[in-house]
Formats: sequence, C-alpha cells, structure tokens
Amino acid sequence: MTVTVKYDERGLVPVVVQDRLTGEIRMVAYANAEAVGRTLETGQATFFSRSRGALWEKGETSGNRIRVERVLVDCDADCLVYSGEPGGPSCHSGAPSCFFRTLVGEEPPLLPPQTLLAELEAMLEARKASTGKVSYTRSLYEGGAPAMGAKIREEAAEVAAALAGETDERVVSEAADVVYHLLVGLRWRGIAVRRVLAELLRRLGTSGHAEKAQRTGHQPPR
Repeated sequence: MTVTVKYDERGLVPVVVQDRLTGEIRMVAYANAEAVGRTLETGQATFFSRSRGALWEKGETSGNRIRVERVLVDCDADCLVYSGEPGGPSCHSGAPSCFFRTLVGEEPPLLPPQTLLAELEAMLEARKASTGKVSYTRSLYEGGAPAMGAKIREEAAEVAAALAGETDERVVSEAADVVYHLLVGLRWRGIAVRRVLAELLRRLGTSGHAEKAQRTGHQPPR
C-alpha cells in the first residue's frame, strides 16, 4: 500500500529525523515530493531548503550524512519520520542532535539525554567521578572486571530463578538488575550502548543457531 502524503500549500511536509538504533530525535526539516522521492531512491536523507528554494542532501558539505532505512508517515499523512543511521553530528552547531536545550529549567553542563538508555549511560559515566564510599557504581568500577563479572553472574542467576517460578514483578526487578550491571560493565570498558544495539540490529533475521555458528566456527544442529 502506498500512502498519499498531504503536502502543505507550499508543497512541503515536515520531516523528523530519528536515530533508528537509539530512538533519539536528531533534527527536523522540510521536504517536498522530489526530496522524499530522492530519499527513497538513494537512501540518503534529502530535504528542501525553504531559504534557498532548492533540494539539499544532509551531509553533502559536512560529510555528516544520514542513511535512511525507512520513511514513516503519521496518521494524518502530513508529517514524516526519516528513521536511519546518523553518520556524525546532525546539528549545524556540531552537537549530535539539534535538541540540546530544555524549554524550562536551568541548562545542564552537558547535553540532556533524550532516551532512558542515554540517561542511564550518562549517569553511570558521571559516577566515575564519585567515591566508592558513597557510590555503589563507583565501587564496582574500583573492583574492576572481577567485581562486575561476579555481580553480572549473580544477577543473571537471580533472573533465571525468577523466570522459573516467581512473580512477574520479580522477573522485572531482577531483569533490571542485570541490565544495570551490564551497563556498568560497558561504561567501565568505554563501550557505548549504541554498539550493542547495532550488533542486535545486525543479527535481526538471522537464525540464532546460524549466528552462533558464525562466531564459533561450528556448524548449527540439523
């Protein structure tokens, strides 16, 4: 099914650009029918400049392109979402996202995280500057891989037990503990959550047996 986009009187439609992996909103611009068609054809985010009266492809001068995986349309067909992979900062200011300010409240020293995972990641990074006496997370950092590995194994065993015979609330609680401790380990190694999400995306549509065989060199069971 092809949806008919409702362009405004100028022949334009607003476009929200979203990071496919993290859900972060990167920017908002306008596109006409030609720009949308070009985006669908090339996979590169293309818009229409209202000031210049011409098409423009994101990153054609800065190199910070956005590879669009799919174009979503809202229920009224008068707004689009380019869901894709940013190739660098999306804001002309050099910030990753154009949305780095809050409407109300004091501006933080760092960019305000848009998503829960980003907020957790920023919080865990900040804990590195705390002391082990006042911060549980910092005590894990100080314990290094042995301490974090022990906690991940402990929490994994607890969520497994909860799955086998405890309430849904217990499963949720224990699963949250596992995710938290995994994130601590990632921050200790300096690995962004985005890399894990990218790996999960890479595996979509691949048989679990086949994917494991690719990593181990073993043939999947038949």
